[in-house]
Amino acid sequence: MIGAVTDPDHTAVRVALWRARHLEVDAAPPVLDDSLGLRLADPDPAWRDRPDMDLDTTRGARAGMVARARVVDDLVEEAFDAGVDQYVVLGAGLDTFALRHPDLDPHHHVFEVDQPGTSAWKQRRIADLELPTPPGLRFVPTDFESDSSWWDGLVAAGLDVGRPAVVSSTGVSMYLTREANTATLASLATLAPGSTVAMTFQPPSELLSPGERHFRDLSAAGAAAAGTPFLSFFAPDEIVALARSAGCRAARVLGAAEVNARYFDHRADGLSVTAAEEFLLATT
Repeated sequence: MIGAVTDPDHTAVRVALWRARHLEVDAAPPVLDDSLGLRLADPDPAWRDRPDMDLDTTRGARAGMVARARVVDDLVEEAFDAGVDQYVVLGAGLDTFALRHPDLDPHHHVFEVDQPGTSAWKQRRIADLELPTPPGLRFVPTDFESDSSWWDGLVAAGLDVGRPAVVSSTGVSMYLTREANTATLASLATLAPGSTVAMTFQPPSELLSPGERHFRDLSAAGAAAAGTPFLSFFAPDEIVALARSAGCRAARVLGAAEVNARYFDHRADGLSVTAAEEFLLATT
């Protein structure tokens, strides 16, 4: 039994559509080649005409969504090449890593953690589309605001906390309370030495440029109207200190400048990410 099915969060759908739009309108080569999220979302035929798909006003957001997925893809593939065989996706939404890697070795396990209704919806869509999945894919329906349910669910699904793992949490931290973010990092810090956590965070408005702040305000208003308000923002030094105090051995911020140098320099279309969202990279 998959369980009760609910529609995915509107932000998860929007991220998938931005990734698909990148393939259609931005210059080659793509930063991320992902059309599977669009197939999962199955939007209205007029989805390209939505205001949140406007090519100019959402240019930075579109770049950010493909960059966040590419950063994680590279991190996971490097870890797998180095012998790590566990990958945890917190707040999986319409993430397509497992679907884009259906031939993963059976010893590699991918754990997708999300709200129960969203997890059920995604499993149903994968079945309906008859999409191949790697044998090590595990769905973990859970509640992130609970003190222990997501962690207990991961262990029950087969996560071996005694072996290193890669954990990604993208586009999640701003929807959680500060207490929940702190508790999440504290749990992840107990993973075996050699584990890596990649978590996006949004800096407070006073650290953003006027343009970044304007887009943040629009995004926050839309999220609040949909019943999923932004709750937490962190300055870069603050999120690093939080990870270290939670027990992580090392932590640093992967900022916009470094991401642009990796993936966007010398692009014909001038696409680039902004500092409105950055990565915490922490190790145990």
